[in-house]
Amino acid sequence: MNILFFLSPKQDLMYVYDDFTLRQTLEKWENNRYASIPVLNRKGMYVGTLTEGDILWGLKRYHGLDIEGAEDIPISSFERKRDYLPVTVNTSMDQLVEAAMNQNFVPVIDDRGVFIGIVRRRAIIKYCYDKSRRAEQAGRMVPAAAMAQS
Repeated sequence: MNILFFLSPKQDLMYVYDDFTLRQTLEKWENNRYASIPVLNRKGMYVGTLTEGDILWGLKRYHGLDIEGAEDIPISSFERKRDYLPVTVNTSMDQLVEAAMNQNFVPVIDDRGVFIGIVRRRAIIKYCYDKSRRAEQAGRMVPAAAMAQS
């Protein structure tokens, strides 16, 4: 199975640029309930993943911070606990499932390293569940390895 089947394209996602200020990031993030978001540079390259925890722990360093003060703080100054490892469009389903077990989403990049979208763990789980249900209804059990390969 091709991972592009699971891809949520970049234009449908929320992400921030690494040159955003804290205020820009918070304002963009405010209306969404994502626990983590991709960070890109202005060339579209995947830089890393920013989590709510990264923001929270980063804010601890700034005493007496107000929203105006947040205009002067670059988001790149916030330490990220860990970045989600990206995959390419040629990644196998096994590798995609492996990455998704440890990440809420899997960033997808093209051959040049340009971010093109994400695969949500939910999409993979739904695919595996649907495949298992179809096999069960057909009267046969499907091993987990077979689900990942098709």
